[in-house]
Amino acid sequence: MKFDYHMHFEKGDYKVEWAKGFFEAAKKRGLNEIGITEHAHTFPEFEDLYYEDLILDDSFVGSFQKKWLKTNKFKHTIDDYFNFMAKLREYGYEAKIGIEVCNFQNQAKVREILDKYPFDYVIGSIHFIRGWAYDSEEIKAEWQQHSLEDIYEWYTQEIEHLCAGGLYDVLGHPFNIRLYKYFPDFDVTPYLLRAVQALKKADMGIDVNTGTYYRYPVQEISPYGDFLKLAKEYELPIITSSDAHKPEDCGAYIDDAIKYVKEYGYIEGMTFNKRKRTMVPLG
Repeated sequence: MKFDYHMHFEKGDYKVEWAKGFFEAAKKRGLNEIGITEHAHTFPEFEDLYYEDLILDDSFVGSFQKKWLKTNKFKHTIDDYFNFMAKLREYGYEAKIGIEVCNFQNQAKVREILDKYPFDYVIGSIHFIRGWAYDSEEIKAEWQQHSLEDIYEWYTQEIEHLCAGGLYDVLGHPFNIRLYKYFPDFDVTPYLLRAVQALKKADMGIDVNTGTYYRYPVQEISPYGDFLKLAKEYELPIITSSDAHKPEDCGAYIDDAIKYVKEYGYIEGMTFNKRKRTMVPLG
C-alpha cells in the first residue's frame, strides 16, 4: 500500500478546485490513501497558544514571528475544516482527517481542543525551539547564535515534553534540525536514544517525511538514517509523507521513502481511522 499522511491546504483555501489537485496528484502517483493534516495555525482555537509560546518581542526573531502570525493564519475554524472535508467526500474525494499540532507548552489546553473533534490521527511536531521557529528561512541567521549542543538538547527536551502529553499518534519529521546542513561534530546518540525512548513510552510512531528532501538544503528524507535505525530497533511504527503544501507535491518521493525505510527493515506502515491504528504492507 502507498499512502501520504502529511499535507496541507493552507497555501490555497477551502475550495474544491484547489483541493482536488492533491487528489489528482495522488492518483497520478499511485497512492491508495491520503490524509490531510492542517497546521494548528490554521485554526483560531489554537491562536492563544502561539501567542503564549513564541518569541514576539522586537528582536530579529520576534519581529519576524509577529508578522508571521498575522499572515494567512487562524482563518478557518476546526468545524470549517471538518465541513470542507465532508464536502470533498460529496465530490468523491476521500481523505483521512488529521491535524499537525505544534509543540505547545500547555498540553492541557491542547487536549481540551483535540478532545472535541473526531480526528483520524494527530501528528505532533517540533516547530519551535524555545519560542524560535528554527525552520524558517527568513530567520535562519538565528542558528549562528546558539551552539549545536544546545540546539540538540533543547530539541530533544521538546520531543520529551510533547510525548509526555499523551495526545499524539505520530511525531512529525523527526530531527529535521539538520535541514540547513548544520551537522554536529559530537556524538548525538544520547539525544536520539532519549527521543526514541520517549516515543516508545508514548506509543507513538514517526513520520518518514520527504519534505526535507525536496524543500530544504539538506536534501534528505527525515528522519535521517541514524535515527531511523534506532526507531526500528525500538519497533516504532511509521507513516510515509510528502509534507505537501501545494497540490502537485502530494505523494512526492513516496516511492523513495518506501525504498529508504525498507533498507532499515521496515515492511509495514500505519494507517488510521478515528485514532485507531492499522498496520499495512508498504509498497
